[in-house]
Amino acid sequence: MGELGSFLPIILMFAVVYFFMIAPQMRRAKQEKKFAAELKRGDKVITKSGLHGKVVDLNEKDNSCIIETMSGKLKFDRSAISMEMSKTLNNPTLEKK
Repeated sequence: MGELGSFLPIILMFAVVYFFMIAPQMRRAKQEKKFAAELKRGDKVITKSGLHGKVVDLNEKDNSCIIETMSGKLKFDRSAISMEMSKTLNNPTLEKK
C-alpha cells in the first residue's frame, strides 16, 4: 500500500495534465479539421494571417482553396483559414458586445 501511495501524486498529476491540456487541444484540432472539411464556395473567410476574402474554388487533391480578395485570387491551404474569425464573419449576430 505504501508503494501505491507514493505513486499516487504522480498519477494524479498526469491525469490533471491530460484533462486540462491534452484533451481540450485534441478536441480543438478535431473541430478545426471538421471546419476545414466543411468549407464551401461562397463562404467568407479570414486567414490566420488576417487576409479577408471569399472562397471561390476548393481543390480536394492538395487540400487547398482559392480565395478571392479585392486585389485578386490567391491560393491557400485550408489549414491557413481561421475557424473563429470566419465563424464570426459569417454570423455577425454571434459577436460579443
